[in-house]
Amino acid sequence: MAAQELKPGTWKIDTAHSVVGFSVRHMMVSKVRGRFERFDATLTVPEDPTKSSVEATIDASSINTDNGDRDNHIRSADFFEADQHPEFHFRSTGLEAKGEEFVLKGELTIKQNTHPIELTLEFNGSTLDPYGLDRAGFSASTTISRKKFGVDIEMPMDGGGVVVGDKIAIEIDAEFTRQA
Repeated sequence: MAAQELKPGTWKIDTAHSVVGFSVRHMMVSKVRGRFERFDATLTVPEDPTKSSVEATIDASSINTDNGDRDNHIRSADFFEADQHPEFHFRSTGLEAKGEEFVLKGELTIKQNTHPIELTLEFNGSTLDPYGLDRAGFSASTTISRKKFGVDIEMPMDGGGVVVGDKIAIEIDAEFTRQA
């Protein structure tokens, strides 16, 4: 990330042009995909962009898997307990170059369980939009254990395996605008 590509300052996520998505194994044979509709993030970029930091919040109740019954079940005490734990939080702790990509290290909190995670981060570039705003784009991905974060429902299947897998693949496409 060269300084001329990512200007110093405070950058806010443009939620209309960003996606926080996930996938999880279902019934041992397929994957269910979903996204969160409400989230917020702030990126702070100093003169040296490799020292940048990010803080993000996801509204747990905004889960959308395109199935209302399933979404309501995920919001329940069986999974997120969204009424008791309405938000997930991420706070970065470091950024390391890894070839063309970066590793964004941080702490993720879900249901009062905080654990370190690492996201593979790709800087997609920056531009000045037609309205005079500096924009920057990133793609990030990681895999977490839902059980480690207290989302530990067990639903075994008669023939072996489980209804919902433990590994959650997270994929984020984020577009940020630099604040005046």
